[in-house]
Amino acid sequence: MLLTIDVGNTETKLGCFDGETLRRTWRVTTQLRRTPDEYGVLFAQLFGSGGVVASEITDVVVASVVPALDAVVETACRNVFAATPVFLAPETQRLIAIATDNPAEVGADLVAVAIGGLERFGTPLIVVSFGTATVFVAISAQGEYLGVAIAPGVSVSIDALIGRTAKLPQVSLEAPNRAIGRNTVDALRSGIIFGFAGQIEAIVARMRAEMAVEARVVATGGLASVVARQTPVIEAIEPHLSLIGLQRFYGAGEARARRLERQG
Repeated sequence: MLLTIDVGNTETKLGCFDGETLRRTWRVTTQLRRTPDEYGVLFAQLFGSGGVVASEITDVVVASVVPALDAVVETACRNVFAATPVFLAPETQRLIAIATDNPAEVGADLVAVAIGGLERFGTPLIVVSFGTATVFVAISAQGEYLGVAIAPGVSVSIDALIGRTAKLPQVSLEAPNRAIGRNTVDALRSGIIFGFAGQIEAIVARMRAEMAVEARVVATGGLASVVARQTPVIEAIEPHLSLIGLQRFYGAGEARARRLERQG
């Protein structure tokens, strides 16, 4: 069984694949001070709750944008699964051409998302990834990673707004019935949900114009369903594109090749 791990700035996503079937997923908070032993305990707890046996894990693939945790995750995987994880490196992977000015600076998580998007939806494609940031990934008709637009994420924007005001309350993320809020909670929900929906429509329109094609638009990430359902621009929601991309990276033989290179 393959364990895929997407280490993000705010959350870490994990998924177990049995062949091409995503059997179980988890989402936990990314903590910089977590040790390999603590990761071992975490794996045991998650697997126990999900009916997965650690000994079933034979390979591990990681996309990480938190370099400080790379060695910690690697040690934990060796200790728990007796498997050396392979890290997806955007500049050396061969599944998608990176057509940006500096491929080395592209986040491994976004490359995994792009690979997963290609696998599930084809090209041309725009993937809206809802995470710490809201990232719009443009993929050409030829399957090239053209670049991205990065905006503050939904949760980050809410935290910034609430943190700078004395009387605004915390609100649950759900769409109100109308844009004109008649109380503070509905006013906040309207501005947040409909505001981000409008942002999606505007950026997608500009990207499509620059790509000179009506690219399909899909959403991914933990908050994808909250905003994506408020705009007809987004055709589909797949919350686990990064994990699917990592599985595809492994299945194409790239991960095995990286592992042999590291061991050699």
